[in-house]
Amino acid sequence: MSDINSESRAKLFRGFADTSRFKVLEALRNGPRCVSELMKATGLSQSNLSMHLACLRDCGLVRSRRNGRFVHYELADPSVRHLLNAADQVMKQVVRQIEACPRYEDKVRNHGKRTAPIR
Repeated sequence: MSDINSESRAKLFRGFADTSRFKVLEALRNGPRCVSELMKATGLSQSNLSMHLACLRDCGLVRSRRNGRFVHYELADPSVRHLLNAADQVMKQVVRQIEACPRYEDKVRNHGKRTAPIR
């Protein structure tokens, strides 16, 4: 594991930090789904969902397989599910602190740039 640098690890967690991508991963936690099922589960539009699925697929977190006319998406590896489950365990311990932490809030987005939290 030591051959994986901190920057690469941080990129992994940035993928999980996006609310839309996290919704997709959560929706896939219990098994494969097609795009229409993912749209219903996540509330994302088809174009937005496709963009996030492509990102997750390119990063190796999700894989797709064609079944006739439909493409089904699933978590690429059981370790992704294990990471989601581990996150649930951590959240049970720190949910109040995470929700109250002003450093984690996205206050304002200006042309894609995140501003510092207001203190």
